[in-house]
Amino acid sequence: MNALPIPDGEVVVSVIKTFDPFRQQELSQYREDSDEEVLRKIRLARKASEEFRGDIDQRKQYLRDTVKRNLERMKGELARTITMEMGKPIKQSIAEVEKCIRLVDYAVENIERFYAPEPVMTEARKSYVRFDPIGVVMAIMPWNFPVWQVMRAAVPAISAGNGVVLKHASITTGTALMIQEVFDSEAFSTLLLRGSDALRYIPHVDGVTFTGSTSVGARVAEEAGKHIKKCVLELGGSDPFIVLGSADIRETAKQAALARLQNNGQSCIASKRFLVQGSIYEEFREALEEEFSRVVQGDPMEESTYLGPLSSREQTETVRRQVEELRGLGGKVIAAESRFEQIVPPTIVSVPEGVRYEQEVFGPVALLQRFDTLDDAVRLANDTPFGLGASIWGDPEEAENLIPRIEAGMVFVNRIVASDPRMPFGGVKKSGFGRELSRYGFLEFTNIKSAWVDH
Repeated sequence: MNALPIPDGEVVVSVIKTFDPFRQQELSQYREDSDEEVLRKIRLARKASEEFRGDIDQRKQYLRDTVKRNLERMKGELARTITMEMGKPIKQSIAEVEKCIRLVDYAVENIERFYAPEPVMTEARKSYVRFDPIGVVMAIMPWNFPVWQVMRAAVPAISAGNGVVLKHASITTGTALMIQEVFDSEAFSTLLLRGSDALRYIPHVDGVTFTGSTSVGARVAEEAGKHIKKCVLELGGSDPFIVLGSADIRETAKQAALARLQNNGQSCIASKRFLVQGSIYEEFREALEEEFSRVVQGDPMEESTYLGPLSSREQTETVRRQVEELRGLGGKVIAAESRFEQIVPPTIVSVPEGVRYEQEVFGPVALLQRFDTLDDAVRLANDTPFGLGASIWGDPEEAENLIPRIEAGMVFVNRIVASDPRMPFGGVKKSGFGRELSRYGFLEFTNIKSAWVDH
């Protein structure tokens, strides 16, 4: 790994530290990049982009023979590093890397189709639309899916012929340096910076893609807008999980547990608000309590573990504070038992009618609310500043009729909201703008250029 650990006895003022959230011990320290080093990496990414931007076959071969092979070779080591740095259960970390491999396959299979010039019938001798790279894209990425989030931003950008520089979350610095090793090209570099410092380099790149909180996303968008830089934002979510009276209660409760607890509850598209029709409310709540009680908690390195620690002590304190705030608003709190002080157990909060809680709860806490009519369900689903994903459970036809009324970038019927390379990913309202994945995402960081050739 091209890491920069601090030698014993050396005093360095600016360092980034990583910690194991389960064992609560320091893992490593890394020197921060100097201003000169950051600018050098951006220049190298630009030069590499200029060298392969016009050769789609070269980019295709690079993705297949370098990026995919390195992901396959490093899968186990990458997964262990993810788990050590942010607490994701090891089986889920392995699945995350495997999903990245499938994304690269999707890019390789579709790269020629996505970027082929599109002919347009006009009176010209020839008229068409080109999709040219814009230059260098800065990816500012979070810790919760530390490989997948990066790959779903970087693979499309590089497929288009751009260079990429990554500013990753500091708590996953080891993972970030391993991703640099996966790409193994000057077209991709990891910047060792603190989050606030990354904004200073937006003027030096040509586009920014950010995944993270809405508050930080607003600052990124402000800086990008100030310098007229293309920007894609994938921000917070408070996804509704709507359970209609026609739903299969046992199966839906099982899927609800997965939807809320995946990645220790730390997912922007995790279902967070469970809206249940009154006729089945009590039966569903009991079924969900039973599913939560079965979840195996513990050391994320153990294959049997499904729920591990949150990413940091600060994140744990935040979620526990939010639960107490909900209790103060009249919420009835039911938490599963846990023998691990550093783990927030699966928790259900029954929210009283009329109570509106706008914060995103980024942990294994399900907010349960009752509704009576379908109009009530839509109103509650949309009663949030966020609009990332939503899922509806019940009769497929009845559920599908609600899709146009839901204010979200993605609506799934009888399936958990998930990112899929074949479908566009992104939200509306305070969940951001722009799209990742699918052809729409692969074209985000291109210059959609009109070409007209006359006689």
